[in-house]
Amino acid sequence: MSLKRTILVTSALPYASDSLHLGHLVEYVQTDAWVRFQRLCGQRCIYICASDAHGTPTMLRAEKEGISAEELITRIVGEHRRDFATFRISVDNYLSTHAEENRLLTESVYARLSAAGLIDRRIVRQAYDEQKKMFLPDRYVRGTCPRCGKADQYGDACENCSAIYSPLELVDPISVLSGTKPVVRESEHLFFRLSRFTDELKAWVPEHVDAAMARKLEEWFATGLEDWDISREAPYFGFEVPGEPGKYFYVWFDAPIGYMASFLSLCNRERLDFDAFWGPESTAELYHFIGKDIVYFHSLFWPAMLTGAGYRKPSGIFVHGFLTVGGEKMSKRRGTFITPATFAKHLDPDYLRYYYASKLGAGIDDIDLNFEDFVAKVNADLVGKLVNIASRCAGFVQRLSGGMLASALPDHALFDEFAAAGPKIAADYEARELGRAIRAIMALADRANQYIDEQKPWVLTKDAAAKDQVVAVCTLGLNLFRSLIVWLKPVIPAVAARAEKFLGGDELTWSDTDRPLLGRRIERFEPLLQRVEPATIQAILDDTKRGKATMPTDTQNDSEIDLEQFQKVDLRIARIVAAKHVDGADKLLELELDLGDDRRTVFAGIRSAYDPATLAGKHVVVVANLKPRKMRFGTSQGMVLAAGDGGKEIFLLSPDTGARPGMQVR
Repeated sequence: MSLKRTILVTSALPYASDSLHLGHLVEYVQTDAWVRFQRLCGQRCIYICASDAHGTPTMLRAEKEGISAEELITRIVGEHRRDFATFRISVDNYLSTHAEENRLLTESVYARLSAAGLIDRRIVRQAYDEQKKMFLPDRYVRGTCPRCGKADQYGDACENCSAIYSPLELVDPISVLSGTKPVVRESEHLFFRLSRFTDELKAWVPEHVDAAMARKLEEWFATGLEDWDISREAPYFGFEVPGEPGKYFYVWFDAPIGYMASFLSLCNRERLDFDAFWGPESTAELYHFIGKDIVYFHSLFWPAMLTGAGYRKPSGIFVHGFLTVGGEKMSKRRGTFITPATFAKHLDPDYLRYYYASKLGAGIDDIDLNFEDFVAKVNADLVGKLVNIASRCAGFVQRLSGGMLASALPDHALFDEFAAAGPKIAADYEARELGRAIRAIMALADRANQYIDEQKPWVLTKDAAAKDQVVAVCTLGLNLFRSLIVWLKPVIPAVAARAEKFLGGDELTWSDTDRPLLGRRIERFEPLLQRVEPATIQAILDDTKRGKATMPTDTQNDSEIDLEQFQKVDLRIARIVAAKHVDGADKLLELELDLGDDRRTVFAGIRSAYDPATLAGKHVVVVANLKPRKMRFGTSQGMVLAAGDGGKEIFLLSPDTGARPGMQVR
């Protein structure tokens, strides 16, 4: 039996200057599916991310809106966290690179590099806007790419060919601030001596980056690694370099350190050992999932920074391609710049998670979101094949045996055939060949449906003597469905949770495909997914074209309430009479509350912090006039108030002294 692995995983940090779109989700779905697979197999796998807060785009957006950069970050990071939760991206911690943890680590890394003689000072020629009387950060300059000739590119990198250059290399440069041509002036900058790591990186890259990207990086080695400018002149939104007034760390210096900072934040909350993951002697695995446009920073600059500062290098850099919609780049003008909130307003995010996974491999090929193909694929695979197995079998088991599964399988060989497929599917997940794993799983779904077609339980049931045979056939069918759900659980976690409840409530793990579920009672079957209609896709596109808000955000005034509205909220003391776990829910406890003249059932997301056995008799504050909410576990008749950062840090407001059920909170 293999030893349990310890793995730390990151995704690239989305900019805190703008909202997420469906293109971003390609990476987060890929990362999350891989992380969930590792956890499903019993590995210790921690997943962290953050919003990239610094740099020119944040400054420009904040200036345009007439707010501070800090205000913009707070709002956008809140949106990012909401979208991660909506699409079930199971990060253990999500931070902003403007957080204090990142400031401390950035200054520490810089100090270590300086002490090691890896920081140099040089006079550089820099673009200067004479009208605005300021040096221009890279992204304040736009012009034609000197490599591929693409017009209207930023001054640090080409979005078309991914070339990296300085603003002075642009053809026909223009200041973003004034629209005038910048002049050239000199200033002193700080440089990281990247060239010293050439031989080390040449040996490291082929073993830690896939072959296609390693060949691409050879171009850098062929021309020679140059030392890297890591400072920018004011005005610049970021961390000021200690002892260097008016100089700021370039965003790409502190952004990857944000991975470490987000993990440090988690360590402080969960009491984890930071050095066990980032120290030079660490045996933990460390993987970065990124897009192909930022491979240079992660495969050259970042590992050199880590080594120079006395930390370990990544175990691997996993690179993916971009997303197109209908074969074209996403466009606000064409109405294909779709936000996660807009999609989730109309469709379960698991549909998109599945579609992306079905197209993703370990390489850097771009994938296309074709909505006609999307509708056909999710309807055929998820509804027509997967869910169809359960819906065809469940009714017979309920009607003929009261929901009790048979005690033995009628064809153990077929179950064993499915079980034997598990290791190959696991290998595909491990290799990030999600599309290949999906194809194998759907081929087995076809095999399960074929078995049901051959056995024809709807015909057998006409013979009263064949009752046990029908239940046995459907028991096997449901066990094959259960195996498919296990294998798809990393990709469609919400569907899997509903299936787990239907199958009796146990949380499925990867090894459950080796042993059948027998002699157990299942729940009455309810549809796990509905067919996607073309009209729903059109509604998503229409909402996007109109720019219609789909979820309340901090940018909308309707997210605020006035005093009159607040006074309508009826806050009362309640005594917890009983508490218990909710089968099929990772975060919920079911509470029975005594409000003095009334008893209610409330579902509260406090399972991670409280043992239900310790809650009886405690007092809590409850929103007593909240409209009951029907959930798949039952109806919640109120809301219990709590505070904290999540995890074990969830604190109920418990005014025990002098409190009595029904007392109003003022």
